[in-house]
Amino acid sequence: MLGERKSDIFKLLPADSYPETVLIAARDVQHALAAAEQIGYPMIAKPDKGERGKLVKKIENELQLIAYAKKCPVPFLLQAYVNYPVELGVFFIKPPGSEKGMVTSIVKKEFLTVTGNGTDTVYQLLQADQRAKLLYGFSKPENQTLLQHIPNKDERIIVEPIGNHCRGTQFLDNTKLASPELHAAFSRLTSKIEGFHFGRFDLRCQSIESLTRLEDFQILELNGAGAEPGHIYQPGFSLREAYRTILWHLKALAEISLENHRQGIPYWTFSAGLAKLKAIRTYNQLLNKKG
Repeated sequence: MLGERKSDIFKLLPADSYPETVLIAARDVQHALAAAEQIGYPMIAKPDKGERGKLVKKIENELQLIAYAKKCPVPFLLQAYVNYPVELGVFFIKPPGSEKGMVTSIVKKEFLTVTGNGTDTVYQLLQADQRAKLLYGFSKPENQTLLQHIPNKDERIIVEPIGNHCRGTQFLDNTKLASPELHAAFSRLTSKIEGFHFGRFDLRCQSIESLTRLEDFQILELNGAGAEPGHIYQPGFSLREAYRTILWHLKALAEISLENHRQGIPYWTFSAGLAKLKAIRTYNQLLNKKG
């Protein structure tokens, strides 16, 4: 449910559905540099096990890669950067034994950006954004050059390229775009993923229309039983409706678990679940000791 290895999940996906991704051992600078020659810059570096954007970084050059590899205390992935303009989180549920499933949530991610006026620095422009003031890393040394940059009038600058609400990205509810054609497209896609029944696809695509055709898209991550329907983080979304949505998804997950059990898949024992939670806690402590 939590603490899955992303590298194991990628092995389940159709080879052409996700960007080139290489697993690197903790602090293995030489392997990271060799992988970079294969992937090319820019790229995304992120822990093989992680959540909520922790230690996820866009790597622009060799110096940044060396610094990241030296400091990352856990195995990490290097992933080719996907430049499609639309980033979505699409939640999909397909009951065991069914060929058809349903898109239950679509969240569109709007990255933290500023629009220049020709006078103010990026730092000054961000000061007018309450969300940015709370979430952006103003004190980080790697952000200082960008913060002192003065954008041209009407120039749009993406300040934070990582699509996580903990990093300033706004999550917008686009569930209304869940058309019959999109349900069918994800039914076809998940038919190629052994054992898939429940999860959220974080992906980039050219447009919702191209995604409906399963064209011009790449899966950045697939999150399983621990995933949330991201549209509930839409600003102004009702708290009561958010809880109702989460409980509905948990009920669907429980029904899938019951059906899988009827087909011979054993439940986890309490001791196994407790051991998993302890392992996740230990891992997160290690993750927080970066550098």
